Amino acid sequence: MTAEEIFSLESESAIVNELKSGRNTPIPDVEKAEKAINPSKHDVNDIYKRPDKRVKVDDDKENDRERIRIEKVARIAVAIQKLIINRTVSFCFGNPVAYNATPDGDMQEKAIKAIDRVLHCCKTNTLNRKVARNIFGYKECAEMWYVQEKSKPHNAYGFPTNFKLRVAILSPKYGDVLYPYFDEHGDMIAFSRSFVRIKGDKKKHEYFETYTDSWHWLWIRIESGYAIVDGYPKVNAIAKIPIVYGNQEKFETEDFDNLIDRLEKLLSNFADTNDYHASPKIFVTGQIIGFAQKGESGAVVQGEEGATMQYVSWQNAPESVKLEIETLLKLIYTISQTPDISFENVKGLGAISGVALKLLFMDAHLKVQDKMEMFGDYLQRRVNVIKAYLAQLNPNLEDALDELEVEPEITPYMPTSEIEEINMWLAANGNKPLVSQKASVKGANLTQDPEKDFEQIQEEASAENSFSIGEPVIDA
Repeated sequence: MTAEEIFSLESESAIVNELKSGRNTPIPDVEKAEKAINPSKHDVNDIYKRPDKRVKVDDDKENDRERIRIEKVARIAVAIQKLIINRTVSFCFGNPVAYNATPDGDMQEKAIKAIDRVLHCCKTNTLNRKVARNIFGYKECAEMWYVQEKSKPHNAYGFPTNFKLRVAILSPKYGDVLYPYFDEHGDMIAFSRSFVRIKGDKKKHEYFETYTDSWHWLWIRIESGYAIVDGYPKVNAIAKIPIVYGNQEKFETEDFDNLIDRLEKLLSNFADTNDYHASPKIFVTGQIIGFAQKGESGAVVQGEEGATMQYVSWQNAPESVKLEIETLLKLIYTISQTPDISFENVKGLGAISGVALKLLFMDAHLKVQDKMEMFGDYLQRRVNVIKAYLAQLNPNLEDALDELEVEPEITPYMPTSEIEEINMWLAANGNKPLVSQKASVKGANLTQDPEKDFEQIQEEASAENSFSIGEPVIDA
């Protein structure tokens, strides 16, 4: 259906129900997402899936019943899902996104400057990480752009205006149920969200909000269905849906959650076994007459003829458990395309070359390239929404913004060998200096006043290179 057909339906409830039906993917299971991310909700902490043990103490002969004691089992939950999501976020957005453009003329220069200032004022470097973390953890996220009127004009975007651009994150994590509506061509013609607010009467009120390229709608849930909130619909001034929406098919850890469950069960069972077997146990045959005192040197244990004592040891089981734990960890890191950069793994690497570093992080970089299928369109959409708002705030820039091409570029995070990079560029530059002496003084960041120190260096160099010619001194 087209947007016009949707909003021409016979009732408000019919409109809302149609807008809810336009998703091309199922609504994410928030409970499942939070179970994976939050270690306290893992199966190993579920008292029904891993119950505590009932241990028989002794028989109560007087009351003719058994006495039972509850022995708590070990519950070792590891936050590997959260670790992998955080590392994926860092590899994707550990470096700031570059917005590449080649402005043609003064007006386009002002346009790109305005876009850069909006991105800076809205702290999009942090915003990118939050969006990515929500998409990886909950499968989808959206950002809503809007304007906020100020009491005084400002010049933050390179021109005077009374409005500031703001952005808010919409995510299942925060209680938002997102309903993008796609037409038969795969274009998003409407975006809606359902959310709950507690008002002054201390009651929960359910709202349903919709944006199209023409209107902004808001309904409230009532007993008979939905009713439009007073003052709505409102005109959408930018003639573009002010929403940037991103999603992925699976939770980031969905393919290996079962491996982590097995790892946690294995660790917990092994901990229980250690609690039982860690202290040495002695197996005795026959009758022991006397024991040595604690701390006594040269201790002697007396026993009747034929009595024996020996320590009970656990021979091969720990090795099999160790092998399975190591195998599970390798599988988890391999399937998630996450390099294991724990201290134990990297402490023996020493000084490695830049090529070796690239090979070490190659799998993670390939993963970032896969994510670009989603984030490339996402960031481009953000730029287009910002351009639409700026064209309304400053009509003089409308043509320049429309003609300006801005291409976002994600650079995967990579620890670098600065010496190797400098040597490479020196060779490419014919071993000539790459930066001025003044720039190197600033770049070293060894002084609180680099300008003054640079002047001092120049003076000292001048003094060293100077000489004076005077009359010779003749000995008397």
